[in-house]
Amino acid sequence: MTQVIDLEVGNKAPEFTLPDKDNKEVSLRDFKGKYVILYFYPKDNTPACTTEAIGFTGILPALQKLDAVVIGISPDTPESHAKFIEKKNLNVILLSDVDKKVIKKYGKWGKKKFRGKEYIGVIRSTFLIDPDGKIAHIWPKVSVKGHPEDVERVLKELIK
Repeated sequence: MTQVIDLEVGNKAPEFTLPDKDNKEVSLRDFKGKYVILYFYPKDNTPACTTEAIGFTGILPALQKLDAVVIGISPDTPESHAKFIEKKNLNVILLSDVDKKVIKKYGKWGKKKFRGKEYIGVIRSTFLIDPDGKIAHIWPKVSVKGHPEDVERVLKELIK
């Protein structure tokens, strides 16, 4: 049974450790002292997921100047992430959550609609985590067009 988690702004972001494209373990705590843009997406190499990853890669230098890192999590394997990163020339960190433990921990595995059909899957969403590890902003359901720029705008507002 899936436990429904309802995270809110101000909550401590749930800790995690997952493998990256090289099967190297990456933990949220590795980025303490930085802003973390943590986004959950359904699948590598699909149109919307590709648009989102390319969008974040395109503004990554501006985000890095704001002391932020971008981490994408999906149920894809590290090998799939490696191919996706190479094929699309991505510079974001992609982590593999094959068993969906972190996706569920963040409450992003659930019912969704696609092309009029309802099914269970990853709910595309983004969390902005502050340097102290607290959730600063949540985009619970993301439409990819313009989303990376919206994240950058909110981050700039938070830093002011």
